[in-house]
Amino acid sequence: EVQLVESGGGLVQAGGSLRLSCAASGFTIDDYAIGWFRQAPGKEREGVSCISRSDGSTYYADSVKGRFTISSDNAKNTVYLQMNKLKPEDTAVYYCAARTGGSCHLALRSWGQGTQVTVSS
Repeated sequence: EVQLVESGGGLVQAGGSLRLSCAASGFTIDDYAIGWFRQAPGKEREGVSCISRSDGSTYYADSVKGRFTISSDNAKNTVYLQMNKLKPEDTAVYYCAARTGGSCHLALRSWGQGTQVTVSS
């Protein structure tokens, strides 16, 4: 069974940091691009970052460039999202999702349950 489990969310003050984890099971992350998404109350879900397996590229939304870093540990079958210099507007439920192949441009196949990130001002 393909499963993604996010963890690491919490409450942090503006300017602080959090590291989110996305632990995969039922498949090997080395074969699939994994992306992070977020959804704030009353807003559409948006893409935050993605790590490609096709060429190792990483992608970031403009709103998080320079503050967030996506990485992976194949031995742990886990993808991380390091979030620094957090802002109140980063408050959202964060989800990880696997694409249907190695490229970040492919369709999504599996989602995690989400982890709440709250940034206080």
